[in-house]
Amino acid sequence: MPDAIRVALCDDHAVVRSGLRRILDDEPDITVVGEAGNAEDAVALATAEHPDVFVMDLGLPGTSGIDATRQVRTASAETAVLVLTVHDDVGYLRRAFDAGATGYLVKDAADVELVMAVRHVAAGDNYVHPSLGAALLEPEVVTARPSGPGGELSEREVDVLRLVALGHTNADIAEELYVSVRTVETHRAHVQQKLGVKSRAELVRITREHGLISEDPGP
Repeated sequence: MPDAIRVALCDDHAVVRSGLRRILDDEPDITVVGEAGNAEDAVALATAEHPDVFVMDLGLPGTSGIDATRQVRTASAETAVLVLTVHDDVGYLRRAFDAGATGYLVKDAADVELVMAVRHVAAGDNYVHPSLGAALLEPEVVTARPSGPGGELSEREVDVLRLVALGHTNADIAEELYVSVRTVETHRAHVQQKLGVKSRAELVRITREHGLISEDPGP
């Protein structure tokens, strides 16, 4: 019998990790070797355990799941990263794959799909949630981060730009990114300064040109 697939989990909600562990440990060919609640702990876990698959949330406190994916892949090149997120969006999908992920699953997926996705990425295959599968076949307009007269946006500034373009308030963004409203205001000011724009319409245009949103944002 082949060795079990060794899986690590990263999600900032303990109850979510507990549910994922239960689902995966119930499978005879999968074993969960550790859990992390943030990017720093995820990298430490990857370095110590070198799991076959790391199931990674994107909405982490502090360092984003995108950056955590990149860091885990650096720490353990043999580890495949399967992103499990609430973001059913092409922009996040592409950024996750650019960071080194080989799987992308939305959290409303059935238990059986999670197990199937883990097995696929463990075998060296890509796995993408069916609602987003066609996106990888579409040409990407721009892969670089947006930049302007003030320089290139940071990863966190890209997150803020995208959420602003989708019509979220500063309070909404603060809750989504686990930061204060004042921090969001600062990031937003930096985004506008770097890109040399002032209106939301201009931010929406730049965001769409860089493939960061796929849907038409509201007014």
